[in-house]
Amino acid sequence: MTSEVRASHILVKTEDQINTLKEMLAKGESFEDLAKKCSLCPSGQNGGDLGYFGRGEMVKEFEDACFDADVDDLAVVETQFGWHLIKVTGKI
Repeated sequence: MTSEVRASHILVKTEDQINTLKEMLAKGESFEDLAKKCSLCPSGQNGGDLGYFGRGEMVKEFEDACFDADVDDLAVVETQFGWHLIKVTGKI
């Protein structure tokens, strides 16, 4: 059972912005560069990297999306903070 995940994310205000980001990724732009340019979260400065975290450390919707995704998968979730494009980068 996974005890911790490592994830990066890009936080934006709308689902339309998420769809635009997904299109940009599909065209070859890097997740990290998009996070630096577009994310509303301070983690954007680090390419969106949140490091490793366990259950109970993030808001439930975000946490569930991270733990449910496989490594290198992208997930989209809405929380009270906005819309997140999440990339899971590790699990332990």
